Amino acid sequence: MSLSLPAPIVTAFFDDATNTVSYVVQDPQGSACAIIDSVLDFDHAAGRTDTRSADRVVAFIQDKALNLQWILESHVHADHLSAAPYLQEKLGGKIGIGNQIRVVQDTFGKVFNEGTEFQRDGSQFDALFADGDSFHIGQMRADVMHTPGHTPACLTYVIGDAAFVGDTLFMPDFGTARCDFPGGSAHDLYQSIQRILSLPDETRIFVGHDYKAPGREDFAWETTVAAQKAANVHVGGGKDEDSFVDLRETRDAQLAMPKLIVPSLQVNMRAGHMPPAEEDGTVMLKLPINKL
Repeated sequence: MSLSLPAPIVTAFFDDATNTVSYVVQDPQGSACAIIDSVLDFDHAAGRTDTRSADRVVAFIQDKALNLQWILESHVHADHLSAAPYLQEKLGGKIGIGNQIRVVQDTFGKVFNEGTEFQRDGSQFDALFADGDSFHIGQMRADVMHTPGHTPACLTYVIGDAAFVGDTLFMPDFGTARCDFPGGSAHDLYQSIQRILSLPDETRIFVGHDYKAPGREDFAWETTVAAQKAANVHVGGGKDEDSFVDLRETRDAQLAMPKLIVPSLQVNMRAGHMPPAEEDGTVMLKLPINKL
């Protein structure tokens, strides 16, 4: 895969509540841009949504007079709700995700007993990307890599000299993503990471979350392929697949479920839309018992 130049202008927005990093990726030769992995604020105890995080992104794009062309998801997130429909209403653009979303929809459609009215064909999204696909943000080419492991539908977007890896890799001192959700695979994740690390060493890597590893004072979200290969605590230094899988599966067995997994999955598998309202107009989320 060849890298397109010039490099994109990348602006990060960190959400303290979920440790999520959203990105505005701008064509340096024009006003076109994309948003990657947006956040809709959610008060789980109150069942209330808020758009303050998304509004920061909206204000930035409007202040810069940018033209939003794409609202991209790296995968169906289990730790925060997507603000994609809200951003699309405010700014336009197409919502895109990997075409393996169908697998995720089928899996969690059953978990939440969604019935036949819930379409499991990805039609809630405007574009479904396959491995090797490409699209443009203005004059800037974006290439799609299917990088499963954390989930079956995870994508990495390679845009110029930048790779947006979602939850596949974290900062080198924190390691890699969990693989114990339905459809996850530590073996798949290892192979996906090797594909990312085969990009040129100078490729900038932008991660989807940061949890500030012990000993580090500040949150961070930008690193490089070279830094990951040399120092990632889970896969750096040429760690072999069997060793990684053993480490990852042992670690995953000790992790609690994300606090927002139940609302996040129900909303994000619908491209950020809430489930259909009840007859009185109230929107309800389901809580499956002993299913996750």
